Amino acid sequence: MGLVEEIAGMRAEEGDPGRLLGEFRRAVLLAPVADGALMSGQQGGIRWIYAFTDEESLARFALRRGADATAELEYLAILGARLVDAVVPEMDGPTGVAVNVADEDGSMLFPPVGGIVPDAAAVDLAGQEDAR
Repeated sequence: MGLVEEIAGMRAEEGDPGRLLGEFRRAVLLAPVADGALMSGQQGGIRWIYAFTDEESLARFALRRGADATAELEYLAILGARLVDAVVPEMDGPTGVAVNVADEDGSMLFPPVGGIVPDAAAVDLAGQEDAR
């Protein structure tokens, strides 16, 4: 199964969180870029990097944001693992990844918690010493 199918399984309460995370980490995602930075939004004190599973999902996002249907949107193709392992820790403040946010029934949030992002960037592990 791919990431889209794993998201559908989770939303139907039939999915497996481990498989979902594995597919997310292996997926090549499209992250839109504006003004030289990855596009993101703020919600509940968390910055959410926008990422999409395909160009159609990215186009729906652009149209909902008021973009011209003929305009090209610049994006970076990046592995989900690279987003959470390399990009998230470099962001200021708690940061997660929002996948396919324009698809009401196909979106999924990957929050900044242990097991998804590196421990140093996980809000649920903040202030805990490394037990190793």
